[in-house]
Amino acid sequence: MSEALVAVEAAGAEITAPAASGARQFWRRLRAQRAALVAAAVVALLVLVALAAPLLTSVEGQDATTYHPGLVDSARGGVPIGSLGGIGAEHWLGIEPQTGRDLFARLVEGARVSLGVAFAATLVQVLIGVTVGVAAAMGSRWLDQVLSRITDIIVALPLMIMALALLAVVPASFPRPVLVALVIGLIAWGNVAKIVRAQTLTLKGLDHVAAARLSGWGAVRVARRELLPGLAAPVITYAALLVPTNISAEAALSFLGVGVKPPTPSWGQMITAADVWYQAAPQYLLFPAGALFTTVLALTVLGDGVRTALDPRAASRLRVGTGRARKEDAA
Repeated sequence: MSEALVAVEAAGAEITAPAASGARQFWRRLRAQRAALVAAAVVALLVLVALAAPLLTSVEGQDATTYHPGLVDSARGGVPIGSLGGIGAEHWLGIEPQTGRDLFARLVEGARVSLGVAFAATLVQVLIGVTVGVAAAMGSRWLDQVLSRITDIIVALPLMIMALALLAVVPASFPRPVLVALVIGLIAWGNVAKIVRAQTLTLKGLDHVAAARLSGWGAVRVARRELLPGLAAPVITYAALLVPTNISAEAALSFLGVGVKPPTPSWGQMITAADVWYQAAPQYLLFPAGALFTTVLALTVLGDGVRTALDPRAASRLRVGTGRARKEDAA
């Protein structure tokens, strides 16, 4: 019996030994993917712009809330005066129709709000979803049933209706960006929990997880040392797709009056307000929509690259399939 335990402990040590080099292998695989590196650079640039928004607006000499009524044509309903929506040395991307607020300032300040809300909501979703999913898969059958039913209820909850209900009880003094992030995160974690639970049930049947449990490790240690590394790939990939989804959710909540309210800018709010101006002032729609599209595309490509770097077997299967296809074409 003691020899068997020694063998199990040795197997567990053998499994965890390569963990030290796992980070280096991940970065080496990620660097081999040019598209993922470009996407990472775009995401880093967007985050940098969001963080440096006050500095950028001060360099331009404008801010996101000051009205410039003299720069819009009131006779035409508030259309910006000048070519290309009033683009010039003082207003780098033009001005907002009807109000005359600087579009560049609102775009970079809106990046702080939209990205901040999206990343914060995603973090809340991942933390709750991973905790519930792992607990359901590793716990008893009774606990699994309870947590699974709670997860089903969370998935079925309509986000917009729940947000409107929360608006009635949350004081108006509560910061709206924080409220939106909490509403999205606390209501929309169900799919993360389902993915994590399914993946954890699969990992539980692997030899190295069984060896760790037989060696006397507790459930928390098994989850932290053996399960979480295997969950990293699907969770990170899904989280990268959640960020643009959460940006869209923030836009919908802002449209319903629950989310970020003027004069605080956000990309979703700008796109919503631009639906009546896209013909008279197309840049008012194109700039925030372009920023949102770029963010979605970059995060999607980066998420796929991270998945491949964390799961090299996917890249191996792709290369094998490509090689077979080439041989068939050559034949």
